[in-house]
Amino acid sequence: MSKYKSRIMESVHRTASDLQAAGVLGPETMKEFDAACLSLVEDLSAIQVRDLRLRENVSQGVFASYLNVTPGLVSQWERGERKPSGPSLKLLTLIKKHGLKSIA
Repeated sequence: MSKYKSRIMESVHRTASDLQAAGVLGPETMKEFDAACLSLVEDLSAIQVRDLRLRENVSQGVFASYLNVTPGLVSQWERGERKPSGPSLKLLTLIKKHGLKSIA
């Protein structure tokens, strides 16, 4: 699982990080590289979470296992009682973009 938009962007970001460590890039410029290179995380609605799981053709239990959460939490997301956040939201974003196999 990569947190970068692409392998090229990973190389660009690592180079920028090295330049910042060497004192060549300032923190504001590094923030721009972070924004450009790192994968964006977007909020997902209850319907989007359910549709994503159905697209991958897995049960709530299997989906939960991939995300390292409980099936009950997946159910709450799909009913709109709770919203995915943090690492779970990042994983869902990767699944949306690259499929369930991307986090397997």
